[in-house]
Amino acid sequence: MMTSIFEYPKQELQLDLVAHGFKKYLAEQIFDWIYVKNIYSFDEMTNISKPDRIKLQEHYTIEPLKIAVQQQSKDGTVKFLFELADGYKIETVLMPQNYGNSVCVTTQVGCNMACTFCASGLLKKTRNLSTAEITQQVMMVNRYLATVGERVSHIVVMGIGEPLDNFENVINFVNIINDPKGYQIGARHITISTCGLIPKIKQFADLKIQVNLAISLHAPNNSIRNQLMPINKAYPVEKLIDAVRYYIEQTNRRVTFEYILIDDVNDSRETALELAKLIRGINAYVNLIPYNTVAENSYCRSTKINQFFETLQQQKINCIVRREFGHDIDAACGQLRAKNEGIIRK
Repeated sequence: MMTSIFEYPKQELQLDLVAHGFKKYLAEQIFDWIYVKNIYSFDEMTNISKPDRIKLQEHYTIEPLKIAVQQQSKDGTVKFLFELADGYKIETVLMPQNYGNSVCVTTQVGCNMACTFCASGLLKKTRNLSTAEITQQVMMVNRYLATVGERVSHIVVMGIGEPLDNFENVINFVNIINDPKGYQIGARHITISTCGLIPKIKQFADLKIQVNLAISLHAPNNSIRNQLMPINKAYPVEKLIDAVRYYIEQTNRRVTFEYILIDDVNDSRETALELAKLIRGINAYVNLIPYNTVAENSYCRSTKINQFFETLQQQKINCIVRREFGHDIDAACGQLRAKNEGIIRK
């Protein structure tokens, strides 16, 4: 069975090429063609000999993903629903920023974390994405951007699924896009989000790579977080905060706490004060996120976003209210896929 060329970080590709009788240096040539020049055909790799190009086609695939649905927002956000080789569908989102083009990638088909506010969890995890399937999402967006002479500059691993539940493939993906011969996206322009898998946070910390870590916190105590995020019953808030401290000790990197504001659930002034107390002294900031309503649950967007923000600021907590993207399309994570699968109303 042939393997996608997008499956391999450069060093692993070198080893696989040698195992198939190619020269080791071919890996750098291939990386340059697909990740720098945006060429996705072995036949067009003109500095590789014709016999080698024919042989590459016998061992590796290089096909792009199929676009099932593409939505364009008035604010420039583009949401893609890609179809994988086995028919499953995944979401990827391009978010133009004033500092470049940010892409949110998916790491699993479905999600088992069952966060009660999230559209992604309406479809349970079927499988992990391969390294190639994660990488190809960036490739497809780069193909889209190439028509206007632009490229992807930032990556957020925050799409459907729990990234640290697909640890090896996510790290391989990071190695590809961070490679100077790959997509050349700096580690500090890459953010990986987790809902709080403590053993994997510590494993990630031990790698000591300069990739950003974001924690989907959404509540300052176990009572509210248990309601919103079942994972908290296995890894409660206090142990999660200990893991965050460990990560910061190992990497000397600042952490982002993601906090979706839901009306009358986690948005009171008292909750903001409790959050400030929980994270005070940690090298972190809070990213406050207006909730994108999903019809299949009872949650509503907070009406107290400004009050919550001001309370944190008064408590000397670094925080921002995240700019909204794609509010006029299926903005919530997993919403486009769930609609396409008939799980939520169109």
